[in-house]
Amino acid sequence: MSNEAPASPPGPAPEPAPSPESAPEPARESAPESAREPAPPSVAPPAHGAHGSLPALTLAALGIVFGDIGTSPLYTLNECIHGEHGAGTTAAGVLGVLSLIFWSLTMVVTVKYLAFVMRADNHGEGGILALLALLPSPTKPRQGAAPLTVLVLIGAALLYGDGVITPAISVLSAVEGLGVATSKLTPFVVPLTCLILLGLFAIQHKGTGGIGKLFGPVMFVWFLTIGLLGAIQIAKAPGVLAALSPVHAVRYLTVHGLKGTAILGAVVLAVTGGEALYADMGHFGAKPIRISWVALVFPGLVLSYFGQGALVLASPGAVTNPFFAQVPQGAATYALVVLSTFATVIASQALISGVFSLTRQAMQLGMFPRVTVKHTSREAEGQIYLPEVNWALAIACILLVLKFEASSKLAAAYGIAVSGTMGITSICYYNVARRTWGWPIAKALPILALFLLFDVPFFGANLLKFVDGGYVPIGIAAVICFLMLVWNRGRRLLAERNRELSVSSAQLLDGLEGKLLGRIRETTVFLAASSEDIPRTLSQYASHLRVLGEKVIILTVATEHGG
Repeated sequence: MSNEAPASPPGPAPEPAPSPESAPEPARESAPESAREPAPPSVAPPAHGAHGSLPALTLAALGIVFGDIGTSPLYTLNECIHGEHGAGTTAAGVLGVLSLIFWSLTMVVTVKYLAFVMRADNHGEGGILALLALLPSPTKPRQGAAPLTVLVLIGAALLYGDGVITPAISVLSAVEGLGVATSKLTPFVVPLTCLILLGLFAIQHKGTGGIGKLFGPVMFVWFLTIGLLGAIQIAKAPGVLAALSPVHAVRYLTVHGLKGTAILGAVVLAVTGGEALYADMGHFGAKPIRISWVALVFPGLVLSYFGQGALVLASPGAVTNPFFAQVPQGAATYALVVLSTFATVIASQALISGVFSLTRQAMQLGMFPRVTVKHTSREAEGQIYLPEVNWALAIACILLVLKFEASSKLAAAYGIAVSGTMGITSICYYNVARRTWGWPIAKALPILALFLLFDVPFFGANLLKFVDGGYVPIGIAAVICFLMLVWNRGRRLLAERNRELSVSSAQLLDGLEGKLLGRIRETTVFLAASSEDIPRTLSQYASHLRVLGEKVIILTVATEHGG
């Protein structure tokens, strides 16, 4: 009998886990059909959105990243003016709301996410779990998850709730434009919305890269269109530009006091795509996203909101849906409905892609059950498709549309999840800046205070909508968070038990002496969660079969990211 020790193949050591009790576990990942043959030696490892020309990536990013925030003009100003806590159609109300929207877009999206938060990436991946992965691992074992870890899991779970609502409200709000054109089409709004959502989820297997190439040009036309329509209305009432001054926002909140802060529950609808923007960073990289925002998205949104505001000021009593009222009823309305429908289908993509990325990161951190991960690109590691997650989202979105039936009702359920996640992201970013990057408290604390100055009021205002529909994303988040905590706890207990039962190589060889009848001419491979452990399956295999291959390989799967 050979006395050969079990061999461990050469290769890179596995990535360090975020904590001692939760080592990364491999997911079932498959490459695209065209990429399953061995890559030539000259091909570099795939990277997160690092390949392709900058113009191409910038255009594709328009079709994936900015759909959610880009279609907010469909319903945001209408909700701010005509909603339950609406500001009304007075000049002071309209200018106050427009000022709140403009400065929210500027401070939350431009400053917070693009200028600061997107600097924090985990191998190119963004999202709240990337912030958790960037935090240094504790040096002492814990009995349970740390408070910050639990907070991150809550934030991630809230993003799942937002991912269910966004496709439903986006598509529904666009299709409702048919009712503006003619009341005869109103009964078809809900069935048509469900069919469109079904089609959207059915094409997800093509991957975000392919979808982005299709959707990018459409979103380019969308932002040009809404910007042009808004500019036409602003030219008729240029006085609306006074809302660029923060004075109107401060004055509105000051005059209306605590009651006036309820309007923030509607204003937050203008920035709901900010967290998805960060979560989708792994698909295209930070630079294309920043260029798209500054050059096209932000100007288009501002023109659209201010154009709608100008229209409301010109005819306050006649405007019930200011977005579609920017064009004459008839053919122009139908054309805008078609374009809006395409844009809102694309809007849903931002959250769907973000949920895919979030789920994969959670699996790699050992915080989510393993599901199928299909890579849809040879070049970009972050472009993935998760079938089980995709169809679970599809079912949930369609059920929401059937239950609420109107975007105004769904708006009550919208905002609470994403505003909660935004606040948690701010806290996590502060911890990364202090503990990972070593920022002094005098530098990190003012930035956190600036972020929370917007996040906390937004979340507080949205809590007022809990009974009217806010319970939906909170309920979804509670289920997802419970699942992740239980899964992480179970994996930690299993890892501890395996460590108790594990033996050293010398102990294993001594024990094998009396068990084996001989060695056979084959190579036996045993999987191990850690390169330092001898798997129990090896000992059990030898005890039951009493034979072992001449070569024994203990294989640990480690996730390696391209540069």
